Amino acid sequence: MLALGAAALVRGGSKPADDETQLIQLERAWNQAEAVADSSAITSLFEETLVYVDYDGSLMNKADYLRSVSNPAAKPDHLYDEGMKAYVYGTTGIVSGIYRETGTTKGKAYTRRARFTDTWVKRDGKWKCVASQSTMIQ
Repeated sequence: MLALGAAALVRGGSKPADDETQLIQLERAWNQAEAVADSSAITSLFEETLVYVDYDGSLMNKADYLRSVSNPAAKPDHLYDEGMKAYVYGTTGIVSGIYRETGTTKGKAYTRRARFTDTWVKRDGKWKCVASQSTMIQ
């Protein structure tokens, strides 16, 4: 991520395609950190005012979401995307796609497949997620 930022500074600013690539990389880093329950790696990706609507309709703020990631009752084995697309509108980015998650919760295996939309805002040259929403796919 630092290399992307440095390259953008050398060129005198980032282009929308560069920002789109960076947003996809941030989303994948988020998935990897969540899969290993590393809430400290995820915290820097979120704005303090994060609004997170989970697949079951529950609403969480940043602190709630970070607690859910480190909850030992739920253990994802794999979290991966089935394709993402990023769109940049100035200092706002939207990433949408589908993710699949497998793991165990309270000792029982689960598989989830959901469509998501994440909203990112770029401040001081850094992207922060401000809102996330996912919907289960049957």
